[in-house]
Amino acid sequence: MNAILQVPINKNLRDKAAFAAERMGFSSLQESVRLFLNQLAFNQIQIAFEPKAVKLSSHAEKRYNKMVREVETGKVKMKTFETVKALMEDLNQ
Repeated sequence: MNAILQVPINKNLRDKAAFAAERMGFSSLQESVRLFLNQLAFNQIQIAFEPKAVKLSSHAEKRYNKMVREVETGKVKMKTFETVKALMEDLNQ
């Protein structure tokens, strides 16, 4: 027996999701939702949130690369701390 699931969402979100589902090869948004629910029901879905890559300006990229080189060559000394307490003591000096 089939059941109907109604989920109120913004029309713009629905349209974007439908477009994305079709680009991914689904025949419809409903098909992609059915697949998601099927995987969810049987604990076959893994969800990961990853940040988007940051694109630096050419100027910022040069500054960043310079900082990395200075650390790698030892020009800039790095400190390491075993505990948060040790870090806080150093910061408060």
